[in-house]
Amino acid sequence: MNATLRCLVFLLFFTAVAQPQKTGLDRLPVVGDQPVVAPPVATDISPSLKPAEVKKVITKVADWQLNRLQGQYTTDWTMAALYTGFMAATDATGDQKYRAAMKDMGRKLDWKLGPRFNHADDVAVGQTYLELYLQDHWPIMIVDVQEQLMRAMRMESDPAKPVWWWCDALFMAPPAWARMYKASGDIDYLDHMNREWWITSDKLYDPEEHLYSRDASYLDKHEANGKKVFWSRGNGWVMGGLVRVLEFMPKNYPARAKYETQFKEMAAKVANLQGDDGLWRPGLLDESAYPLPEVSGSSFFTYALAWGINQKLLDRKTYQPVVEKAWRGLVSHVYQDGRLGCIQPIGAAPDSYKPTASYTFGVGAFLLAGSEVAKLGR
Repeated sequence: MNATLRCLVFLLFFTAVAQPQKTGLDRLPVVGDQPVVAPPVATDISPSLKPAEVKKVITKVADWQLNRLQGQYTTDWTMAALYTGFMAATDATGDQKYRAAMKDMGRKLDWKLGPRFNHADDVAVGQTYLELYLQDHWPIMIVDVQEQLMRAMRMESDPAKPVWWWCDALFMAPPAWARMYKASGDIDYLDHMNREWWITSDKLYDPEEHLYSRDASYLDKHEANGKKVFWSRGNGWVMGGLVRVLEFMPKNYPARAKYETQFKEMAAKVANLQGDDGLWRPGLLDESAYPLPEVSGSSFFTYALAWGINQKLLDRKTYQPVVEKAWRGLVSHVYQDGRLGCIQPIGAAPDSYKPTASYTFGVGAFLLAGSEVAKLGR
């Protein structure tokens, strides 16, 4: 092999090694990790529902996550869920640094959605753009969101091929559509969202169990105890999506009662499945199969139940003890440095993980939960 060829081979090898591999794993250090050695559990916070105590917990977790990000923003759903939590953290604590960080995020991402047109995971970041727009009314914040949603509305729906074919999508996309309705005043956005929601629901919602299968491939899958597989975080995504749609749906919208009914059905089921530690396991119908609680799904349930009480959709006497117990459980997984643990990594079904596992989407859910728990304490 001559010198020129050796140089070319070396250059090609170096280039291949130096470039990040497009496996999806290159984003994980920012999105989350699960160290083997656990830091000490926090001793300077309380599970009390007093607003000052809840705000202290929110601040501890939000600050840890914000410092960890160091401005490494993306349009990925894993981050988009976190952004919703940062917006809620500002509302709950009054600290504008979280909202300021989200405006910085929007500017750095040029207020763009993710690269896949009309894919729920890539629409999710639009929720935060729209919330910022509703506060500041800067048109640049929603130009790309509006263009893509208008283009999606012109596409014909096919009930046999749901656009939102997995239950997680009901948190990612519908709340953006509801916020676009609010921003524009155009009911067509809400009507489109409503049509697609019930196409998904008709395929994935179990009318007897009052829970969602993750997607059609899980309709006939079962846990070791023979019961159907219903993923904690997947159902948490749905309940969080219900909350974030109902927030912007007019009281007199014709289909609103259907959403409230589904919300109440799921709330009753979830409350009945709460663990002794206040939290829910990855597989909702086979608690014994999973030794650790799942904090992201549990956070979404806490968020939804607390919101339902605050909005008088759920009976306070029945559900506040559930929320209090859940919040106590969630706070017990905050470490001294602010890390929030026991969050199942990226997945589509119940799985195992370490107690230290912390991921951005779960932190977002926790901050949403805290924002509603703080209101309960008032």
